[in-house]
Amino acid sequence: IKVAITDQGVGIDKSDLPHIFDPFYRADKSRSSSNSFGLGLSIAKGIVEKHGGKIEGACETGVGTTFTVSLATV
Repeated sequence: IKVAITDQGVGIDKSDLPHIFDPFYRADKSRSSSNSFGLGLSIAKGIVEKHGGKIEGACETGVGTTFTVSLATV
Protein backbone atom coordinates (compact mmCIF):
# COMPACT_ATOMS: atom_id res chain seq x y z
CA ILE A 1 0.00 0.00 0.00
CA LYS A 2 1.34 3.40 -0.93
CA VAL A 3 -0.13 6.74 0.10
CA ALA A 4 1.26 10.04 -1.19
CA ILE A 5 0.36 13.41 0.29
CA THR A 6 1.33 16.55 -1.60
CA ASP A 7 1.06 20.20 -0.64
CA GLN A 8 1.55 23.30 -2.71
CA GLY A 9 3.68 25.18 -0.21
CA VAL A 10 7.13 26.69 -0.65
CA GLY A 11 8.80 23.30 -0.44
CA ILE A 12 11.76 22.16 1.61
CA ASP A 13 15.28 23.11 0.64
CA LYS A 14 17.19 20.11 -0.73
CA SER A 15 19.92 20.61 1.88
CA ASP A 16 17.30 20.11 4.62
CA LEU A 17 15.78 16.90 3.21
CA PRO A 18 18.29 14.50 4.82
CA HIS A 19 17.36 15.91 8.24
CA ILE A 20 13.59 16.40 8.15
CA PHE A 21 12.87 13.18 10.06
CA ASP A 22 15.41 14.00 12.80
CA PRO A 23 13.80 14.83 16.17
CA PHE A 24 13.67 18.57 16.89
CA TYR A 25 14.86 19.51 13.38
CA ARG A 26 13.10 22.50 11.86
CA ALA A 27 14.01 23.47 8.32
CA ASP A 28 12.38 26.91 8.43
CA LYS A 29 14.64 28.91 10.76
CA SER A 30 12.35 31.94 10.48
CA ARG A 31 9.68 30.04 12.43
CA SER A 32 11.92 29.50 15.47
CA SER A 33 9.47 31.34 17.73
CA SER A 34 6.50 29.18 16.70
CA ASN A 35 4.89 26.59 18.95
CA SER A 36 6.46 23.79 16.91
CA PHE A 37 9.04 21.51 18.50
CA GLY A 38 10.13 19.78 15.28
CA LEU A 39 8.79 16.39 16.33
CA GLY A 40 5.93 15.74 13.90
CA LEU A 41 7.85 14.05 11.09
CA SER A 42 10.03 12.15 13.55
CA ILE A 43 6.91 10.76 15.26
CA ALA A 44 5.31 9.94 11.90
CA LYS A 45 8.45 8.06 10.84
CA GLY A 46 8.46 6.09 14.08
CA ILE A 47 4.83 5.07 13.67
CA VAL A 48 5.29 4.04 10.04
CA GLU A 49 8.44 2.04 10.82
CA LYS A 50 6.75 0.27 13.77
CA HIS A 51 4.25 -1.00 11.22
CA GLY A 52 7.01 -2.24 8.92
CA GLY A 53 6.72 0.64 6.51
CA LYS A 54 8.75 3.44 5.07
CA ILE A 55 8.15 7.19 4.79
CA GLU A 56 9.95 9.46 2.33
CA GLY A 57 9.86 13.15 1.53
CA ALA A 58 10.54 14.76 -1.82
CA CYS A 59 10.18 18.38 -2.79
CA GLU A 60 10.57 20.98 -5.43
CA THR A 61 11.32 24.38 -3.94
CA GLY A 62 8.58 26.84 -4.76
CA VAL A 63 6.24 24.07 -5.93
CA GLY A 64 5.54 21.87 -2.90
CA THR A 65 6.43 18.76 -0.96
CA THR A 66 5.27 15.16 -1.30
CA PHE A 67 5.45 12.62 1.51
CA THR A 68 4.99 8.98 0.55
CA VAL A 69 4.14 6.27 3.07
CA SER A 70 4.65 2.66 1.94
CA LEU A 71 3.27 -0.26 3.95
CA ALA A 72 3.60 -3.94 3.12
CA THR A 73 0.36 -5.90 3.01
CA VAL A 74 0.09 -9.11 4.98
